[in-house]
Amino acid sequence: MEMKNVQDAALVRQYIDGNERGIEILITRHKQRIYSFIFSKVMDRDITEDIFQDTFIKVIRTLKKGKYNEEGKFLPWVMRIAHNLVIDHFRRNKRMPKFQSRNDFDIFDVISDGEESMEYEMITSQMHEDVRKLVDELPTDQKEVLIMRIFKEMSFKEIADSTDVSINTALGRMRYALINLRKIIDKNNIILTR
Repeated sequence: MEMKNVQDAALVRQYIDGNERGIEILITRHKQRIYSFIFSKVMDRDITEDIFQDTFIKVIRTLKKGKYNEEGKFLPWVMRIAHNLVIDHFRRNKRMPKFQSRNDFDIFDVISDGEESMEYEMITSQMHEDVRKLVDELPTDQKEVLIMRIFKEMSFKEIADSTDVSINTALGRMRYALINLRKIIDKNNIILTR
């Protein structure tokens, strides 16, 4: 039988039974999805690569210890491991991607105790995806400042230097970005709660 057509659960079983090829196919099959998920959170290729490798080291260790019991749910299980490693990364660096404006409108809030349910994770992930789409609707100058401030955690002075504008202009763009995000959210009746 062609190994590429084998279900995830069967490949996991083969790997547990000693066939190394099983894990290779699983990694190849799901690499793009898991890698993209990690990158969407950390926005850095080197960190993404490290977390991706750590994810599969953890997967392999768990499988070798015989502690895997998510029969038929391999991908969500791996995504949960990746998600928890992303949270660990931010905790280690004391840099949770969280931003609050003066009117307490949270853009991102991914602080987690690592014990959330799969539904909670999926909702959080979907919410982040929705916010990213909303950010894409902003004018380029506002989007640029927002991304630098939230994802790259640059100071307004660094943003001003990088975009060749005054600090007041950078602050103004951030303010308008938040106002426009609020308008887009209200216009589309989007609810950003979990």
